[in-house]
Amino acid sequence: MDRTELFARMGDGRPYPCGDERLVAEQLPYLDKTFAYNRLPPSHQAEKQAMLKEMFAEIGEGCYIETPFHANWAGRFVHFGDRVYANYNLMLVDDGEIFVGDDVMMGPNVMLCTATHPVHADLRRSQVQYNLPIHIGKGVWIGGGSIVLPGITIGENSVIGAGSVVTHDVPANVVAVGSPCRVLRGITEEDRLYYRRGMKMDYNPEEA
Repeated sequence: MDRTELFARMGDGRPYPCGDERLVAEQLPYLDKTFAYNRLPPSHQAEKQAMLKEMFAEIGEGCYIETPFHANWAGRFVHFGDRVYANYNLMLVDDGEIFVGDDVMMGPNVMLCTATHPVHADLRRSQVQYNLPIHIGKGVWIGGGSIVLPGITIGENSVIGAGSVVTHDVPANVVAVGSPCRVLRGITEEDRLYYRRGMKMDYNPEEA
């Protein structure tokens, strides 16, 4: 297949040969960009922001990605909204597209994985891969150590508990946790009044 079809297959969920030499050659400069980003000192914030804008398909204002940061394609197929924060060791398996809304928070060691392989060993031996997009809505918080699998959508404002493996879509405005991740409860007005069970919110960030 020619290069145009190869990249089309990467983006539309069809199988393709992930070990194709043309892909490997094109990917290496993006891996170099990730390597360079991770070597910037924490104080070099302007350079970090400039690099993120160069690396990502889209990245909004006020985004911050702690280092080390890992990505197969340095964010080439990743779309971040505004004020996205990712703690240490964010892993983007970004062979397919990832869409992250405004005000999303991700704890340490979060993995967003768009790429996967067929179950049958013969196909995997032939380096067959396919990618499914991930969509994360505005205001989502993904707890540390969580893994979001290919093709998943997480609705706005939901919380994914630490260590979860998200294997199915999660609706908006819920707390979900576990492996596999399941909805625990809805988010209510009480969560605005109490920041933790029995602990009343005595601070108004709008008045700070």
